[in-house]
Parts: sequence; C-alpha cells; structure tokens
Amino acid sequence: METDCTSNETQRAAGRPAARPEALPAGTRLLHIGPHKTGTTALQGALFAAKERMPAYGVEFPATSRHPMQAVLAACARPGMIGDTTPTERHWTRLVEQVRATGRSTSVISSEFFADAPDDATVARIVEQLGGDRVHVVVTLRPLVRIMPSQWQQYVQNGLRMGYEEWLEHMLRKAPYEKPNPSFWRRHRHDRLVERWVRAVGAERVTVVVVDDRDRDGLLRTFEGLLGLPAHLLRPAPDTANRSLTLAETEMLRSLNKEFRGSGLPDELYSALVRNGAVMHMKNTCSPTPRDVRISTPDWAVRAAAGIGAGMAGRIEAAGVRVIGDTALLSAVPQTAGQPAEEPRIAPEVAAQALYGALAAVAAGHGGRTARPVHRTPSKELVKVLGHRCLERLRRR
Repeated sequence: METDCTSNETQRAAGRPAARPEALPAGTRLLHIGPHKTGTTALQGALFAAKERMPAYGVEFPATSRHPMQAVLAACARPGMIGDTTPTERHWTRLVEQVRATGRSTSVISSEFFADAPDDATVARIVEQLGGDRVHVVVTLRPLVRIMPSQWQQYVQNGLRMGYEEWLEHMLRKAPYEKPNPSFWRRHRHDRLVERWVRAVGAERVTVVVVDDRDRDGLLRTFEGLLGLPAHLLRPAPDTANRSLTLAETEMLRSLNKEFRGSGLPDELYSALVRNGAVMHMKNTCSPTPRDVRISTPDWAVRAAAGIGAGMAGRIEAAGVRVIGDTALLSAVPQTAGQPAEEPRIAPEVAAQALYGALAAVAAGHGGRTARPVHRTPSKELVKVLGHRCLERLRRR
C-alpha cells in the first residue's frame, strides 16, 4: 500500500499544512465517488466555481451543473429523491458525451451517488463509458461516528419517519442491517466500497483520501495536488442549503413526515412544498446557534461505529490502494460524541421560515421549479403571486 499518512501527520503536528500529493498523469479522468457526507458538496462547489479557470492548467470540469446527480442516479439504476423527476438514461448519456468532449485533457467528475452502484457490472460499465484505463477513482472517507447523524437527518429530509436511536438499532444491531435504508451500508461499508472499485480499475488506480476535519480546506488542497492545479485555486463556495439540520429541525420534519405519509398526498407535493420549499428556505435563512441542540449519538453506537471503522481501515490498508491521510481517523471518536442530548426546541422564527418556505413554493408554482429558487424570490413578489392565485380560485368558485 502506498500511503502519505505519516508525512501528513508529521506536518499537522508541526502546525503546517499536509504535504501536497503527487499529481495524477495528464489526461486522467478523475472519478470522485464520494461516498455521502465526506465533504462532497463543498468539493463540488469549489470545482464548479473554478470551472472557467481550470482549463488554463489542462483540467476540465465537464458537467454543466455543480453536481450531475440525475445522470449518476440513472447510471446506477437509482430512483430520484421522493417526488422528483425520474432519472433517465438520457441524463447519463449527456454526461458521458460531455466527458468525451474534454479530449486528452485531465477531467474531474464528482458525485457521491457513484457509491450507490449496485453491483460489479454497473461499476465496470461506468468506468468503461467514462474512459476505461484513463479513469482513476478517488474515494473520500470520514469516521462513521460523524457520518451517522448527518446521514440520518438527510434520510429524514427525504421522508424517513424513524427516530435516530431506533434507526441506529436497525443499522447496527438488527441483521441484515438493511431496513429502513438499504443504501446506508452500500455507501458506508467503506472497505467493501473500495474493493468494488478496485475490482474494476485495479488497486494502482484507486486513491483513498481520509478527510481530517481539523484541516478545513485540506480536501481542496488534496484535489489541487491530484489534478496538478496551483495552490488555492479551489476555494470554498458557501452553500447554506447543504447544512445539516439541528435535532429540533429534524424532529419537526420527522413529525411532518408522519402526517404526510398518513394523508395519502402525492410524493410530488412533498418534493415541492416540504423538501424544496419549507426545508430549503429554512436552511437558507436560519443558521444554527450555540443554543441549538445537535444530533447526539449514544455511547453504545459510538463504540460500535468505532469498532467497524477500525476493521474497515485494516481492510483498506490491505487492498493495496494509495492512501492519503491517516486511516486511524476512521475509528476516532469525536469529543462531542456520546453526550446526552438536551430537549430539542425549535425557535419560533425557524418554524416561521419553514412555513413561509412552503407558502412561497405554492406561490412559485410548477412544483417549486422556477427560473429562480423560492428562497431567492423577493417576499413582496411571492405574496403578490400567491394573492393573485387565491383571487383567481375564488372567482372560479
């Protein structure tokens, strides 16, 4: 196994940034497969923001959006988010064509949904269509104990009704550990994820990056090195819409999910009014404060996750892939883990913003899919549209 972890740890201990990794060969198609909750959105935002500057250094970002999610869902035979448009092969074909149009340049394709590829045949097809032996796979990893609460609240944002501790019981104690979210371990048995892609491209064309949360921009610096870009070309692109929900926000949404599921309302309404309306507006307008209660993982689950992380680190090291960072971090326990949670309370202004987001989605119409997102539309304009529609309905009645 080729590893850069020792030099990186030495650099951090001395108060200096981690060593810059050696660049991949020119013409490589760097395929970043996530998985989820490992810094993917921040990286994709930085790459997309630098899309026009990277070609000067021989690097292309072929996707036309920050995250080509629909294309990758189609490639992995995955349905879309609840209520969203179903991904089709046309989405994937378009992305493949965009990648091929980069010619002999180095290119980078990033989506955490590549980690959801269901079998070896799908992985092999993705690799072949994106360039075959030009493809180099990069996997970014974080400790399970940090991923679990973040992934649970993300599932709640897509309609999950199960509480956190019950969800942990299913994921960690109830074999075959597939309910209610079979995607969790396909994404987050990181050793098996790495092994699946090694079977497709070989160990020499897989790089594992262990994300160190103490180094906020470390992931961007690592990708600059892999792509041969100048230092600090990739810069953080703020995205409040991607922040995790607090415990109170998640519990409010979970209660709403229960009511929604019991009502028989269509999934499209959930997508438009809840996820892309209430939740999106709330995340964009309300930032968590020190008073907000975060999602806390119980001690038994922290210990279980740390043990699984240690086992995964050993198998990844044995796979013969290049490792950047310290695999010991995969079994590390953060100081905040395992602390008892206080009673979650949602601030009135947060609840008001969520309600307004749903009303704004109604005013915007067309399932919330307008040229301007709801949260960026002026309040007066939304109120005017909503009032006009109410008057029209009254006239019809």
